[in-house]
Amino acid sequence: MTRKLFLDRGIGQTRGVVTLDGRPEYLLIERDGGDPATTLGAVGVGRVRKVERAFASAFVELAGGAEGLLPLKPEMERIVEGQAVTVAIKSEPRAGKAATLSLVGPGEGAPRVTSPALGIAAELRAIGKTDTITEGPAARRAADLAEAQALETVHGLPGGGSIAIETTRALTAVDVDLGERPGHEAKRAARAANLAALSEAARLLRLKGLGGLVVFDLVGRGHDGTALLNAARVAFGPDNPGVAIGAISRFGTMELTVPRRRAPVLEILREDSTRALALARALEAADPGARLTARCSPGVAAAFKTFEAAVADKLGARFVVEARGDYAPERFEVFAS
Repeated sequence: MTRKLFLDRGIGQTRGVVTLDGRPEYLLIERDGGDPATTLGAVGVGRVRKVERAFASAFVELAGGAEGLLPLKPEMERIVEGQAVTVAIKSEPRAGKAATLSLVGPGEGAPRVTSPALGIAAELRAIGKTDTITEGPAARRAADLAEAQALETVHGLPGGGSIAIETTRALTAVDVDLGERPGHEAKRAARAANLAALSEAARLLRLKGLGGLVVFDLVGRGHDGTALLNAARVAFGPDNPGVAIGAISRFGTMELTVPRRRAPVLEILREDSTRALALARALEAADPGARLTARCSPGVAAAFKTFEAAVADKLGARFVVEARGDYAPERFEVFAS
């Protein structure tokens, strides 16, 4: 297996991509002006706002007013409200959920960041175990491709068949479909599809930034539980520590849990601000010197205002953005005149 690293520095954000044998495996997004207090790996002093003994948790105020959840463990010294503690970001906040913290030790003073996160370039090197990072046009193409694949629901499998990855509030479901996968014998074809599905789904879940409970609806019957369990351990090995894999049920499903760490990429990609940044890149790539008109949904047009000055610094005042009520959020167009 070969991993390559890409770093795209653009207007409003930096995107990092790790590819596995030429296919995107990780997409890291760092927005300009993001909250350093809740970034994965950051360490800082927080103030305990509330202790919930019944749930073995404490709510901790972080730098800038953000809040994190600190699980309380029996071996910890007693935590009390108002106490200063030093904590690390174990998982970033996501929709409706605060950041999860781990206790580093006692703290002193007001909430603040004492050790910032590594940053995307350093995190890419840690994942890929190489110092070679590609930037420039190739990195932009890699990041755009990674975004497109992360947003897809149905993904083809090597050798035929497909998987559909869909999320709910409770879990992520992976449905394996045999499709037109060739094979002389149905059971062998189903086995091959299930093995391929575990490998592909592991990569795609990392790309989409999805974790928590994952349920595979396997294809076929009479599964080789030992082979599938071993394949799952290998496929989800990069997500350790913290992966737990269950046995195949009598309904033909396999359940596992994957640790949540970074904010889900899917949540970020579905924001109007992400679409506005894609519009900014489209304006950059348009006919140089021409006057440009961009059309997009009202939400994207509103989000674009945050980046308008930065785009104008690069292109000059030769573009206009029109809000169109009949455009879906994911639709935008750029015209040269």
